[in-house]
Amino acid sequence: MADHHEEAAVAAAVEAQQQKRGGRKGGKGGGRGGGGGGGGQPREVLVSKALSKLLRHQAENAGLRLDEGGYAPLDKVLAYGPIKSLQVTFSDIQAAVTTSDKQRFALKPAHAAVLEETSTAPSDWLIRANQGHSIKVDSAGLLTPITLESENVPPVVVHGTYFAFWKQIEASGGLKRMGRNHVHFATGLPGDERGVVSGMRKDAEVLVYVDVERALREEEGVMKWWVSENGVVLTEGDGEGVVPCRLFKEVVAREEGSGVGVLWRDGGKVGELPEGLRMRAPPGKGRGGRGGGGRRGGKA
Repeated sequence: MADHHEEAAVAAAVEAQQQKRGGRKGGKGGGRGGGGGGGGQPREVLVSKALSKLLRHQAENAGLRLDEGGYAPLDKVLAYGPIKSLQVTFSDIQAAVTTSDKQRFALKPAHAAVLEETSTAPSDWLIRANQGHSIKVDSAGLLTPITLESENVPPVVVHGTYFAFWKQIEASGGLKRMGRNHVHFATGLPGDERGVVSGMRKDAEVLVYVDVERALREEEGVMKWWVSENGVVLTEGDGEGVVPCRLFKEVVAREEGSGVGVLWRDGGKVGELPEGLRMRAPPGKGRGGRGGGGRRGGKA
């Protein structure tokens, strides 16, 4: 989904970086206030956000063609306005791919003659976002299908969301992909022993465990499930783009001391959020922001 708040933040950060590099006229004029571009965000965060914006949401508008696996030529990516303005280098790209805690991106040689780790020429490489797209991509080329026949259904598939969004999720009939191509799930909780790296925000308050095996049996040919290179489980949902509540295996609060009991179990509602529960929307997902007040299921 084209996240206008995130795009504005990237644009502002890029402008701040430009001012920081070139705004000190005459040696003394630019002085104080020139540093700390992007609201104090580290450079690697600015690069990651600009890459995400382009590869997940803006490739078509930028005239960038993705191949069937979602890859784009790295030299053309580096020529994209906001990325070019940040003066991103091949080393910056390598760092974004290898050090990202959520493994958002992947690099591969553009042709067989390129030996990995030997060339630093951008024209020799392709880059992609591993998931999170709102632009049209070929799921079969980008992702690995999850099927009963292949016996690769993860034992845990969980979506993280927030108390502030829960009532609207119930009222809408389930988790919606909204402007993105997929609803996103993790295969465990962030930081657990299985090394889960992506698929859920670290501050999620509500855990929605989904019965993927049941979905595959009952929605065969309708609801497809996938796993990305960085281990995120994804689905387009049913014909309406929804993962319906009847597939909720269990819905619970993440923190045991929250005073929230089990909300759903085995596809049926068994509890309500208690009165007086403090609710908050995370940054970028409040009213008018990302998530439209909680209806979104794409990525909580």
